[in-house]
Amino acid sequence: MDRDELGHWLRLMLTPGVGSETARLLLARFGLPAHIFAQPAAAWREVVGPHLAHALAQPPADLDAQWQATWDWLHPADDDATPDMARAVITLADPRYPAALLAIEDPPPMLYVHGAARWLSPPPAPAAHGGSPGPQATGPALGLGRCLAIVGSRNPTHQGTENARRFAQALAQAGLTVVSGLALGIDGAAHAGALDARDGDDTGDGPATVAVVGTGLDRVYPKRHLALARRIARHGLLISEYPIGTPPIAANFPRRNRLISGLSQGTLVVEAALQSGSLITARLAAEQGKEVFAIPGSIHSPQSRGCHALIRQGAKLVESAQDVLEELPWHGAPRPAGAAPATGPQAASPPGTDPALLQALGHEPASLDALQARTGIDTPRLQAQLMALELAGQVGRLPGGLFQRIAGT
Repeated sequence: MDRDELGHWLRLMLTPGVGSETARLLLARFGLPAHIFAQPAAAWREVVGPHLAHALAQPPADLDAQWQATWDWLHPADDDATPDMARAVITLADPRYPAALLAIEDPPPMLYVHGAARWLSPPPAPAAHGGSPGPQATGPALGLGRCLAIVGSRNPTHQGTENARRFAQALAQAGLTVVSGLALGIDGAAHAGALDARDGDDTGDGPATVAVVGTGLDRVYPKRHLALARRIARHGLLISEYPIGTPPIAANFPRRNRLISGLSQGTLVVEAALQSGSLITARLAAEQGKEVFAIPGSIHSPQSRGCHALIRQGAKLVESAQDVLEELPWHGAPRPAGAAPATGPQAASPPGTDPALLQALGHEPASLDALQARTGIDTPRLQAQLMALELAGQVGRLPGGLFQRIAGT
């Protein structure tokens, strides 16, 4: 995309009152943005009415600044400008536009993408025509491969975090691309698990993971995921529909969920409270005709109630990554040798701990008093042993002074 073409697209999308739907109406009627702005105001009024036609006649006040910021982002002069990484603005007129998003109710006219260059093949030279952009374009699509969304709570239990990491790792080893939202909790664990599985090795037909974010791609939110975002950019892709410079705005995060589900053949919810935004992603996936999966949990855990509600509504209950693979159309792809299951091998108790403690704990959350009553271990020794088990990754500490045994131990 040259500088002038970028300017036309930005002018269209930055015009006050012009959202995705209005932009698509104009593109369908007049073709590329350069052709839209070559029309007389009377032609615009026929499509969008007099108010928006008046807005289209005036370049947005922030157009020049946004134009320059986007151009600078596309052509960085810092250390991010490495040969194996790339940045792109992909529009509905670009043959790389993900075909899966063309099938959702509200596909964004522009996508900002940053990541491994091998998944961002350059588009072919544009043909000299003024036809309307969209699904009829042919050429190399964005290299996403077969995608599965993994989403869940921003405040998961230790078990939920481990489940997200292990499921993502197993599914990425099976060749899938894990899609999530870079949020704290389950999202971050899913991205990290997928990256650990591939470790830079292209075993699938797409990247290990794709992060769909709710800010401009010049920003990372939350900031503690800066290192994770950089790792994704080296080995996967970061995608946003929001212009460069867009800060974290609460309304943008639920909205981006339609892209997470839209890019994916199915959505797995690992943990979710009843008011979790992950249930929005699951609902959108179901409305898009995609499979929804949920991992069950303790009946005492608030973070399991959203998953249990989804299962009651028809989501597939899954206990392993293989359960997911067997339900989807591409389940026939063999799992690569050495791919780990979603639950790991049982580990020996750390030295100095009573093996009966894990048995007494079970997989339901339990308080210190309850464990003391079950085991008869005095409080100082019980606390020390629980700490040793926690450090060994065999026990998770939950809010409210509760403890829970980690699956696979």
